[in-house]
Formats: sequence, C-alpha cells, structure tokens
Amino acid sequence: MSLVLDPAAQDLLFREAHTANTFTDEPVTEEQVRAIYDLVKYGPTAFNQTPLRVTLVRSPEARERLVRHMAEGNRPKTATAPLVAILSADNEFHEELPALFPAFPAAKDAFFAERPVRERSATLNSALQAAYFIVGVRAAGLAAGPMTGFDFEGVRKEFLDDDHTPLMVVNIGRPGPDASYPRSPRLAYEDVITTV
Repeated sequence: MSLVLDPAAQDLLFREAHTANTFTDEPVTEEQVRAIYDLVKYGPTAFNQTPLRVTLVRSPEARERLVRHMAEGNRPKTATAPLVAILSADNEFHEELPALFPAFPAAKDAFFAERPVRERSATLNSALQAAYFIVGVRAAGLAAGPMTGFDFEGVRKEFLDDDHTPLMVVNIGRPGPDASYPRSPRLAYEDVITTV
C-alpha cells in the first residue's frame, strides 16, 4: 500500500530535508513559529503530558550568551541563524495534567508524584515532541539544524531553571549556500524491521 501523503510533501518533510548548517538572513517570523506550534501540538505524548518547552533566542544579547555555551563547531551557525530555539523538558509537567488529561485528572498524583519518574517521562516525551517540532519546521518550508553539542548545564543555568532540562538547540531558517552535507546512508528495511 502506498502512502496517502502527497509525494511532494513527503519530499519536503523527509526525503529532501537535511540538517542545515548555513542560513540566509531572511527572518523567521512570530507567525511562522505560531503556525509550526499549532501544527505540532497534536503530536502524541503519554497522558497528553506535553512536557516540551521552547525558548526562542531572538535578541542579540541572548544570542551572544547562548553562543558561549555552544561547542566550537556549532558557534558560527548558531551566531548567524535567523532564529534559534532551545528545546527543553519541563519536569513539572504534571501540574498541567488535570487540564490536559481530563479523562483521568488523578494521573498527576497517581503516576507522577515522584520527581525521578517525572524526569524520565519528561525526557522521553519531550524528545518525541522535539522530533515533531523539527518536522513542523520543515512543513513551514524552513530548515532546522538540531544540535546537542553544547554545555547542557551552562544553557540550563543561563536560560532555564532547575525544573527544566535542556534537550537540544535548533537553528531555524531558510537554508543558505552549501547548507547541508551530502545525504548519508540509511539502514535498510531488513536491518531495522523485525517481525516476530
């Protein structure tokens, strides 16, 4: 059976999409970011916990503070991307559960009363949301450059608080010249899919 999604959309979201390392200077607007969020907010999470939090780094001062925490090879692209987002996991997501999961409002205390349980769940589910966020950026016709090469504790102290765990930094914009490396190989179906 073939996919229902139009082949051009498949290319935009997956086959032709690459991690971008350079960007044009065209700005990423607030309207674009809202449209991305309005699309990806429907991605699945356990108990609809939605622990992903996004910190948009727009001001030159904040950008400078962030660049200091990036790995050396990530500094130039983070310094010049039109928009940078810090994606983090909210370890206190359970406070929103009574509103977000009205089918079982007691889930807040029944499953997530202990901080270590919340941290594990927040990390897993916000990583899932982060993947949707990247696909949403692509759906907006933009490129994403997700990175984990940075000082996690430094970024947490500089931009977040003790209740948030940084996951990745994502540069966002229209790809510039030579924005990506050639497509790397992928594993074959038989190497990934097992039927039992």
